[in-house]
Amino acid sequence: MTETLAGVSPSNTEELLEQPSLAEAAVAGGVVAKGTNEVDDPGRLAEPSEEELAIARELVRSARSRGVAMTGPGGMLKALTKTVIETALDEEMTDHLGYDRHDRAGHGSGNSRNGTRSKTVLTDNVGPVTVEVPRDRDSTFDPVIVKKRQRRLGGVDTIVLSLVAKGLTTGEVSAHFEEIYGASLSKDTISRITDRVIGEMTEWMARPLEQVYAAVFIDAIYVKVRDGQVANRPFYVAIGVDLAGRKDVLGLWAGAGGGESAKFWLQVLTELRNRGVEDVFFVICDGLKGLPDSVGAAFPQAVVQTCVIHLIRNTFKYASKRYWGQIAADLKPIYRAPTREAAWTAFEEFEEKWGKPYPAIGQLWRNAWEQFVPFLDYHPEIRTVLCSTNAIESMNARYRRAITVRGHFPTEQAALKCLYLVTRSLDPKGTGQARWTMRWKPALNAFAITFGDRMPKAEHL
Repeated sequence: MTETLAGVSPSNTEELLEQPSLAEAAVAGGVVAKGTNEVDDPGRLAEPSEEELAIARELVRSARSRGVAMTGPGGMLKALTKTVIETALDEEMTDHLGYDRHDRAGHGSGNSRNGTRSKTVLTDNVGPVTVEVPRDRDSTFDPVIVKKRQRRLGGVDTIVLSLVAKGLTTGEVSAHFEEIYGASLSKDTISRITDRVIGEMTEWMARPLEQVYAAVFIDAIYVKVRDGQVANRPFYVAIGVDLAGRKDVLGLWAGAGGGESAKFWLQVLTELRNRGVEDVFFVICDGLKGLPDSVGAAFPQAVVQTCVIHLIRNTFKYASKRYWGQIAADLKPIYRAPTREAAWTAFEEFEEKWGKPYPAIGQLWRNAWEQFVPFLDYHPEIRTVLCSTNAIESMNARYRRAITVRGHFPTEQAALKCLYLVTRSLDPKGTGQARWTMRWKPALNAFAITFGDRMPKAEHL
């Protein structure tokens, strides 16, 4: 039978821990420094010394010989975690009092140790751990590694935010912690953890932006919000690509009911200008009626370009799925045409073939033509990056996945919070950003030549 935590510590490990222990060596060597819960270098994994490794090996051998599990509720790892935390707390108390336990220097000092109190904290690697927190007679001891009223250690909050960003509800996150860690984390606690990002989100929404953007992609996604009754609400997203090729979500905005509005987009674009954006070369949108006027009011020199992906997707809505492949192939000569005139010729050929069975498709393209053709006047590299919006679509897919899992949100703020958590969890390693920047490099050279008179002076250096 696997031994319990009491079977592992303290008595069964006391002989091993009497030497400069793994916990004490960790405290002394900077793994857990006095008065802090951080390592010397947070980005570097602490390397144990040979002495510490020898102690660890002996602990493992001793645990195995007694049939004690390495992990699990009564495992050695949990016992060591408890020992490390309690040793660090004892070191903090020594630092606070100014003398070691049983040191005669403490006689008459006016303050001394006054026993301990039990406290259960949730860790991100071994679940709940009950530790003994030392007390002093003056009640002035304020521990750092386990702060007063702190019930979670390590990356527990980070795990919660990550799970919510993936679309899990508070109930599902709570069940996950119960299943994986054997720990109870209430739905109210999870909500309080996620509510802490609201201040961060507010600062993010007000942050200053770049002076000039090569392109800004704007789109709206629909989210079910319960406001008296559940209804679809548009949430507006703007993604900018700066003159270094870096992609950035510029902001998220909750719109009113009734569908996407060009008038609301004018408010969004005006806010971007107030946050420091002076010029945008291209604004790529989905062809919403009245949107070119809104863009022109905020950024008079911006070229309004209908998103080709949106146009093709809307085309498929009017056709039988069995013909989607053929229609997609027949559309390529239109958006890959070398000139506007060649594109119109290709469109006439397309309409001649598909206009009779699907007349709505031809009407769709005619209505969007003025906002579709502008990018055909520019360098092929510029056309390529404006036409290919895979990365944008990928991000929207992440938004929709999180929204779909949740079903609907109780409030507008809850929906914004979910979308923001998805945004902050995108591309954690930066590999996607690196690939995006490399893909845009050839186009940035074309932008510099085509829009040279509108480039900031620093870009000419």
